[in-house]
Amino acid sequence: MKVIPIVALTLGLLATAAGATEPTWRALPARAPEPASNPSTPAKVELGKMLFFDPRFSETGTVSCASCHNVMEGGDDHRPVSIGVHGQKGGRSAPTVWNAAFLSAQFWDGRAATLEDQAKGPVVNPVEMGMKDLPAAMDRIRRIDGYRPHFTDAFGAGDVVTIENAAKALAAYERTLITPGSAYDRYAAGEHSALSPKQLSGLRAFASVGCAACHQGPNFSGPELPGGTPFLMKFPTFTSSPYVASYNLAADQGRFESTGRDADRHLWRVPTLRNLVYTAPYMHNGSVKTLPDAVRVMASAQLNRTLSDAEVTDIVAFLEALTGPFPDQMMPRLPPTPGDLLL
Repeated sequence: MKVIPIVALTLGLLATAAGATEPTWRALPARAPEPASNPSTPAKVELGKMLFFDPRFSETGTVSCASCHNVMEGGDDHRPVSIGVHGQKGGRSAPTVWNAAFLSAQFWDGRAATLEDQAKGPVVNPVEMGMKDLPAAMDRIRRIDGYRPHFTDAFGAGDVVTIENAAKALAAYERTLITPGSAYDRYAAGEHSALSPKQLSGLRAFASVGCAACHQGPNFSGPELPGGTPFLMKFPTFTSSPYVASYNLAADQGRFESTGRDADRHLWRVPTLRNLVYTAPYMHNGSVKTLPDAVRVMASAQLNRTLSDAEVTDIVAFLEALTGPFPDQMMPRLPPTPGDLLL
């Protein structure tokens, strides 16, 4: 997996903060990109939705993808850290699944190259869904007879009830979870009255303060990169910020936790800023409860800036303009459970 070097990120941050680089304001596309190896079909999306909401993918039959990623609201669970099987708590806040299809890598540390790769991880994470291994998870799905026709509709005849196909279906569904059409998107498309004067002031502050160095592109999660190339940033950059200690921001060493490479200490995939009004609390550890506080923390810990109350208010107004309309979601009807499946 290729990564964007931290030096390049730092130079970009300083260039924008100094006013040398003008961000390009672009609207979110109306359709998410999809790999040639997994073209979307209605049958695949419907199967993926079923699997997303099905708790039988977990050891206890109680935890589904939707347990931590509530698509009926913000795509997360509003807990500082999520709760998995047997009441165990994870180590990081659940990132929103909305617009994750526009990220070039998945998880907080970018360790999964694609949505297909990401879909397999929580199933066998002992703290999340807790299945012994992926074959055991698929053995359970195969025992639910009602799933086979859905796999056949999505992938054809033969031995198609596989983890690879389940992951493809989940990814296809997640690529429908996008929210174009925000006030900002309309502004970027030429409707200049779509943003209020305060939101426009916030847009200018967002750029001049330096936020756009990292939170750029249509998804405000970095430049558009090839799949599997995470856009990473060191966080916190200015460890002398008082917020680093008060919010315990440096305890988790980010990408280093999964790679063990010293160069990856405190590197994180840059998250999207869309729909933030729906995704409190903020940061990888869910320690910051309000959006104004999150803006202050990022300015201090990443840019060594102390913002005025007016700057914070304006930037928050701009961030609120990144909230887009959510597509309607209808809960899927799941196939019936054999009586001895979970005993």
